[in-house]
Amino acid sequence: MSRFHLGLIINPLAGLGGTVALKGSDGVAAQALALGAEPRAAARTRIALESLLPIAERVQFVTFAGAMGADLLADMGFAYRVLGPAQLPLSSAADTQAAVLALQAEGVALLLFAGGDGTARDVCAVAAATQPVLGIPAGVKIHSGVYAISPRAAGELARRLVEGGLVRLASGEVRDLDEAALRDGRVAARWYGELTVPVEGHFMQQVKQAGMESEELVLVELADWLQDSWEANVRYVFGPGSTLHGLASNLGLTTTLLGVDVIENGQVLARDVNEQQLYELVREHPSRLLVTAIGGQGHIIGRGNQQISPRVLRAIGLEHLRVVATKRKLATLAGRPLLVDSGDAQLDSDFPDAIRVWTGYQEELLYPLGWSVEHLAAADEGAEACGNK
Repeated sequence: MSRFHLGLIINPLAGLGGTVALKGSDGVAAQALALGAEPRAAARTRIALESLLPIAERVQFVTFAGAMGADLLADMGFAYRVLGPAQLPLSSAADTQAAVLALQAEGVALLLFAGGDGTARDVCAVAAATQPVLGIPAGVKIHSGVYAISPRAAGELARRLVEGGLVRLASGEVRDLDEAALRDGRVAARWYGELTVPVEGHFMQQVKQAGMESEELVLVELADWLQDSWEANVRYVFGPGSTLHGLASNLGLTTTLLGVDVIENGQVLARDVNEQQLYELVREHPSRLLVTAIGGQGHIIGRGNQQISPRVLRAIGLEHLRVVATKRKLATLAGRPLLVDSGDAQLDSDFPDAIRVWTGYQEELLYPLGWSVEHLAAADEGAEACGNK
């Protein structure tokens, strides 16, 4: 987790039809090339990735060979890992979709893709609702709400995430024009779905102003959201801390301030449980885990909640972990990542590079996640002892 993992897919055919007046590139790539069109997706992607060059040592890309990403990353000097070959001479929608599935399986924190609305459609067809993606505009048609306003804007947003800025997640619409109809002079647009995309909220400046966020009102909003989304017969584990204690109070539940409590079907099932009790409650039962961050420090696992042990985390599943924190609390971290220190190095390494944080009613932020300083020091010592440094 010493590097932030970003996925990258470049559609080498994106934008080919623009300069040769074909109104797009879908299905006409060979014709566009025959007419003298020059690929532009790599150049557009280069502009985006230039924003990440000053922090290149903190980033590792996961991509595909050749023009789908590896050629550009090698030329720019980024660290990267190749999952598979590029499809030449012409890639297809199926190739893009296969790449998305592969990168998604790798657990990349953010998947960058360069293309146009056709590429967005391909990504939307297979991307999970939980996978944050961001489009680098490189196509002829850019009607979808999943693209940054420019390649440089996409790079700046990715850099903001890597550096620890608060990046809100939202749904972006994928829309595309019927290119065949467009070539006949008819405009026919269609909605194809939505993708989860990071959006710039300029949060860090706002929280410095008095009255921008009421802790009490945020907890009311979060309680409303949770109450609206309770899953029947699922056990919700509430970690310790004033944030979750206040959240439970707004749900009409009596929980312990410094303990771990289990709630099922809107009622407190067990209060102030120990590790053994918690494990027995969740090991063979669908469960969700809610934790908060220690203000100013950032630990979400391993500080004050040791009842949530590695075996408990594995029983619940890291995909069912949610961090609950107000934006004001996150601001106290001043850009530092949230931290995990479960005591199990392998488990810590299984955590994603960035985690979703509930910050308000149907509002989530994507926030960087890292190991604690103590854990990193221990890992370094271990590596040195093994002669790996």
